[in-house]
Amino acid sequence: MATRLNESERGKLGTTVPGWAPAIDRDAIRRDFKFADFSAAWGFMTRVAMAAEKLDHHPDWGNTWNTVRIELSTHDAGGLSDKDVQLAQAINQILG
Repeated sequence: MATRLNESERGKLGTTVPGWAPAIDRDAIRRDFKFADFSAAWGFMTRVAMAAEKLDHHPDWGNTWNTVRIELSTHDAGGLSDKDVQLAQAINQILG
């Protein structure tokens, strides 16, 4: 079961998941990724999908040519949770 983040954990997100920022309109974190072209963006999405399956936690995301937008929130926890942090960390590792 996912655990919603407390205020202390939310305050550390800048170091826990660098590059991610709070979403404006909901309790989530988001990040945009730009790649050289569509193929590179699609390859990244494939690697993220495999990580998401492994963690059994799936992103809200979209792709427009070379840009991938990802938002993470845990629906059954009612907002930002430890599962979102774990997936964001996995995504950051994919980028290297």
